[in-house]
Amino acid sequence: MKYTTIDSIHDPMGAAIRDYHLRGKAARLRVMSSMFDEDEMPVDHLFRTFDDMPHLEQKALNMAYGKVLDIGAGAGCHALALQERGMDVKAIDISPLSCEVMKERGIKDVECVNLFCKQLQGKYDTLLLLMNGTGIAGKLSQLPALLNRLKELLSEEGQILIDSSDLKYIYENEDGSMDIDLNAPYYGEVDYQMQYRDIKGEPFDWLYTDPMLLASVSKQCGLQCQIMEQGEHYDYLAKLTL
Repeated sequence: MKYTTIDSIHDPMGAAIRDYHLRGKAARLRVMSSMFDEDEMPVDHLFRTFDDMPHLEQKALNMAYGKVLDIGAGAGCHALALQERGMDVKAIDISPLSCEVMKERGIKDVECVNLFCKQLQGKYDTLLLLMNGTGIAGKLSQLPALLNRLKELLSEEGQILIDSSDLKYIYENEDGSMDIDLNAPYYGEVDYQMQYRDIKGEPFDWLYTDPMLLASVSKQCGLQCQIMEQGEHYDYLAKLTL
């Protein structure tokens, strides 16, 4: 696991977030992968209000209680929605540019810090990891490390609200059978690289997990996993508790 933050010359998403914040528009935020065709992330999606969020994200925010830690907060749309409800929320991200934007948007408690950095301490009642929260693990082999780190930050009666998607639909045939190579790495392990204008980020690993696998690894880490709701596109929201 990397314990560092991002420098601004290798931070395409942060640059896109800053541009949109300052100008109300941004250029293309390109998303490249060795596994898929090049895609684009709509930057305005990172600034959506509660009413514009997908149902699973709305449900997660409605479930949040107590002291909240928004992990990988980006432009801060989730933290801002909770703060507007009067909730005690801290937003963290590894992008200094994103953190500056969150502060300028009025989020009171923002820290540019890596989740795995030990300077991040405290106990939280709700740990929020949305927009494929399992992605932070990068690889399936690192998922226990992610869950164990979250346990360190979780209050005794707290909850981890995390979402992901089951990518099996990519390998599904019309007859319902699957073309998944069982000898290959787990099918939810993806590599990405982002570029915004001439700013190219470092390649990074990103993990999507199916619900049964998340429940199994959670149990190994001493966490109970409850699937709260499943979306229409193989996505789901899970609640993990001690």
